[in-house]
Amino acid sequence: MITCPNCAHPNPDTASHCEACYTPLPEMVPCPQCGASVSGGAEFCGQCGSPVAPEIAIAQNVPPTFINSPSAMPAVDPASLGTELPATALNAPGAAARPPLNAPTQLQTFCARLLHIQTNTKIELPPHLSVIHIGKPNDRIPPDVDVSNLPDADVVSRIHADLRVEGGIYFLEDIGSTNGTYVNNLPLRTGDRYRLRPGDRISLGKGDKVSFLFQIDPSP
Repeated sequence: MITCPNCAHPNPDTASHCEACYTPLPEMVPCPQCGASVSGGAEFCGQCGSPVAPEIAIAQNVPPTFINSPSAMPAVDPASLGTELPATALNAPGAAARPPLNAPTQLQTFCARLLHIQTNTKIELPPHLSVIHIGKPNDRIPPDVDVSNLPDADVVSRIHADLRVEGGIYFLEDIGSTNGTYVNNLPLRTGDRYRLRPGDRISLGKGDKVSFLFQIDPSP
């Protein structure tokens, strides 16, 4: 089953466009380890946790050398390094403006949130935390995202799942919940991490009663 990243409608694995809103659907490929259907852009299988990116590249006929091989980078003539262009070239009409030396680099920041599907409620994720706890109030690990007020929150454990942020990338991890954590309708094994992408559907507990869409946008 393929979940539409636009409207969250469940579609059959053979569908190329959403049956409800006609949005193009992500390509699904089989996990090389367990055979479960995995999104074509996923690095890890949500079913067994095995890495799948190299196998997907092979399945799509992409030469492995183009993944992480230095030989895939264009050659650079060492003699050209450090060469300055003539001033006339810099001031020529149509020449692109060059930033001054030692100019500060502007880093793009992002705003991540969870959209609760059942109530259409947006939950902004704390931007300053590297580990975000999801669950209900408890004496051990107070949740950063408290879902106790959402409908059917009884299926969610007090200590349910964590979002880990590394280099601006969000990973989801089940930390021993009673009813499990699901990503795009596939169960996430306890201790395995899943790299989230915009549009991924997260379900806390069985029955898809407490579900979210992961969203991320550039900060204004």
